[in-house]
Amino acid sequence: MMALSERDKVAHLLRRFGLGASEAEIEYYGQGGYRAAVDRLIDYEKLADNAAIQKSDITNRRGYGNIRVILGMVYYRYLVTQRPLEAKLTLFWHDHFATSAQKVSNTEAMMAHFETLRENCSGSFKDLLTAVSKDPAMLYWLDNNENVKGKPNENFAREVMELFTLGIGHYTEEDVQEAARAFTGWGYGTLRGGRVPEGRLVIGRFQFNPQLHDNGKKTVLGKAGRLNGDDVIDHLCSMPRTAEYITLKMWEWFAYETPEKSVIDRIAKKFMESGLQIKTLVREIALSPEFFSDKCVRKQLKNPIDFAISSARALGAGQISEAVFRRGLESPRYNEQTGLNLTAAAGFAQGYAAHNSTKEMGMELLYPPDVAGWVSGKGWITSATMVARMKWAEALWVDIAAFREQRDGGGGGGRRTPKVNIDAGRIMPDVRTAAELVDRLLSLFDAPENAKLRNSLIEAAEKAMDGQPLSRTNINDVARKVSTLIFGSPTFQVC
Repeated sequence: MMALSERDKVAHLLRRFGLGASEAEIEYYGQGGYRAAVDRLIDYEKLADNAAIQKSDITNRRGYGNIRVILGMVYYRYLVTQRPLEAKLTLFWHDHFATSAQKVSNTEAMMAHFETLRENCSGSFKDLLTAVSKDPAMLYWLDNNENVKGKPNENFAREVMELFTLGIGHYTEEDVQEAARAFTGWGYGTLRGGRVPEGRLVIGRFQFNPQLHDNGKKTVLGKAGRLNGDDVIDHLCSMPRTAEYITLKMWEWFAYETPEKSVIDRIAKKFMESGLQIKTLVREIALSPEFFSDKCVRKQLKNPIDFAISSARALGAGQISEAVFRRGLESPRYNEQTGLNLTAAAGFAQGYAAHNSTKEMGMELLYPPDVAGWVSGKGWITSATMVARMKWAEALWVDIAAFREQRDGGGGGGRRTPKVNIDAGRIMPDVRTAAELVDRLLSLFDAPENAKLRNSLIEAAEKAMDGQPLSRTNINDVARKVSTLIFGSPTFQVC
C-alpha cells in the first residue's frame, strides 16, 4: 500500500467524494488533517446552500420551467456549490434511480425528481427509497401509474428489487408479482389551474387511490399479509442483502470495481447497524484502509462530470457564474412573453457549456440512457468521447480575438455556443514562461506528476508562443493548446 501524505489523502477524498481536488478546496478541507476533512465534507449542512435558487427566478409567470433553463440550473449548481459531497451523492443516486426526461417530458416533474434525490441524498436510505418511489417522475417512468387492482403492472416492483435494493438473483418472479399487487393504487394527481406549491417546481404529487389498490393477502420475500407498498419498502430495507447491495454499488462508484468480499461485508454490517444511514456508509468507505490502496488511488476513470466540472471549478468558473446570477437578480430584465428573468438566466451560461460538453462525453444529466443508468469504467472512453474531452479546452478559455470582434459588432448574428470563457491572464497574472504556465495548469487541474508529459507540454507551449513572450494577447491561446494536450493525456483520464 502506498504511503500518502495527509494532503494526498485529502486530495484523493475530494476527487472521489467531491467535485475535484482544486488547490483552494484541498487547503480548506485539509485543515486539521484527513479525518477532519472527512467530517467537514460529510457535515455539509453547516455551510449555507449558496447554489439554492428560488422557483420564481427560473420559471415563467405561471410557475413553469423550460427544460433548457432547468438543465442550466442543474449544471450551475454543480459549478457553484460549496457542498461538493451533496452534489456527488445526488449524482450517484441519479444513476442508481435512473429516470430520464426523454420519457418524463414534464420538466417540473423532472426538476422535482432531481430535488428529491438532492434533499434525501445523505440521510436514511429507507427515507430516500420511499421518497423516490412516491415521486411522480418515477411513478410515470416505471409505469406504476398504470398499476391497478386486477391488472398489476410489474415494472416498478421488478426494478425496486433488481436495481434499487437486492440485485438480480435475490428474488423470484413470484416476489415481483406479489410486490406489484402491493404497489397497486400508487399514482399521482395533477394540480389544477397551474398552481404550484410554494417553493417547489412540481405540477403533480403522489396520490394513493384505495379503490385501485389490491388489499388481498400477499407474500413478498417471505413476509405475508395484506401488504401495501410501504410494507414492501420497509421489508426490503430490513434485509441485510439490501445493505450489501447498496454498499457494493457505492464502493464501486467511489472506490474501485470488484472489491474484496471482506471489505463489503465489513462496511455493510456497519451500514445495516446504523439503520441504513447514508452518511455512515460514506464515512466507512472514506476511512477504510482499502480506499488508499494502490488499486484505488488514481485508478478510476473519470466520468464526464468529474472531468468537466472539476476542471471548470478549479479555474474559478463557479464564482463567476454565481456573481453573474446574483447580479441578474439585483437588476432583472424579463422576457416580455414568458416573464423569465433573462439576466439571472445569464448566470447559467457556463452551466450550458458544461452541459454541452458532458453530453458529448456521454453523460447528460436528467437524461440517463436507461433504467440501469450510465456506463462506467472503460465505457467512458471511446474515440468520440476522447475528442469531446480534448475539445473541452476550447470551451474553457476565452478567445480574446473573437470576444473583441463580438464587442465591436463584427460577431455576426445567430445563437452563440456557450463557453466558460476563463481569462488566463486574470487568473495567472504572474506567469512569464512556458514552463511556468505548464506547471500552473498541471497544478490547477490536479494532474498526476509525469515528467515526460510536462516536457512535451512545455515544448507545445513554446511552439504556440512562436518566440513571443506570454502576454494578455496570447496567453489564452497558449493555455488552450496546453489544456487540450493535458485533457487528451492517458494519465489525466483517471482520478
